[in-house]
Amino acid sequence: MIQTAKRIANVEEYYFSRKLAEVRGLDTPELRVINLGIGSPDQAPSSATIDALIASAKNPAHHGYQNYKGIPAFRQAIADFYRNVYTTTLNPETEILPLMGSKEGIMHIAMAFVNEGDEVLIPNPGYPTYSSVANLVGAKLRPYALKESLNWGIDIAELEKSDLSKVKVMWVNFPHMPTGRVASREELKALVDLARKHQFLIVNDNPYSLILNDNPMSILSIEGADEVALELNSLSKSHNMAGWRLGWVAGKKEFIEAVLKVKSNMDSGMFLGLQHAATEALKNGDAWFKELNQVYRQRKQVAIQLLDVLGCTYADQSGLFVWAKAPDHIADVEKWIDEILYGTKVFITPGFIFGEAGRRYIRVSLCCTETMLQEALERVKSFLKKQAAASAATTAKV
Repeated sequence: MIQTAKRIANVEEYYFSRKLAEVRGLDTPELRVINLGIGSPDQAPSSATIDALIASAKNPAHHGYQNYKGIPAFRQAIADFYRNVYTTTLNPETEILPLMGSKEGIMHIAMAFVNEGDEVLIPNPGYPTYSSVANLVGAKLRPYALKESLNWGIDIAELEKSDLSKVKVMWVNFPHMPTGRVASREELKALVDLARKHQFLIVNDNPYSLILNDNPMSILSIEGADEVALELNSLSKSHNMAGWRLGWVAGKKEFIEAVLKVKSNMDSGMFLGLQHAATEALKNGDAWFKELNQVYRQRKQVAIQLLDVLGCTYADQSGLFVWAKAPDHIADVEKWIDEILYGTKVFITPGFIFGEAGRRYIRVSLCCTETMLQEALERVKSFLKKQAAASAATTAKV
């Protein structure tokens, strides 16, 4: 009998891979499931982006293998984007590496820098892929808490007191998913200083910086970050291009070369048409983002009404989601979410999937039309009303 590799023993199938199959099974023509679970933008990229893809794809010469480092125009567009958005200067030839989505970059970075037994600092709550990749490369997971008492900030003083001598990589993610926490420049500087002091690589995963965030920032703009930091970024969320799989990693030349050693053995370059489209997308102006964020603001108002009806509490936050604490009387949040799903056909993400610190929380996505969010609100209201009536009837009988 063929045995699987030991490296996958502690890795489970991604939660959404399993759960969305279950959710789809509830779909009927009479009552469609409303998916408020995932952050997959439902709007289109800019028309200029789509036009660039079509024009490039029509050229017969554009369908062959491409350079592993991406075309110069794409890398220059990323550099221009960093200069305009983050006031950060990058060398497009040596400090930028396009990726097929930033998610693949998490694996590439881990393979390039983490040896078996090295410790990796993982945010709790945080994106589950950080932990999965650490397990796949045989690293030791060191969860660090983002504390509600600090408005989901990192207690850097507490982290400093711990033994960091075996840490190789620290994953940070600001603006943070799932909590929507935006880090200040002072916080990022403290993290960079910590990485420099203890000589580990700090990687900021930064795909949400343009969504409902007035002060987008790159960790690479912080003094000293060039010595110890990499940054992942993506067109998935900010430019409505999740399925296009377009992202990049940025940082100093030696770090980029290390990641390229892994990447160049994993794929054979990115379709040229996608690179031409990405180059155009990165030229989207302020007006485009202003319109995009206005849509999300309107949706967020309805999402907050939904959370109010559920009795949840929440703070101000950025990004594509609203992170909220379940009411105290809910004993099991995962079970509660399933009751809502099966009672209303509205799917909301339970916070436990982001780590133990998220067990009392839920996450609502804004990647759904305002009309559908309103429909979800009405379904939940009706469901709770029926529950209350049933509970009152049972009490009356007693």
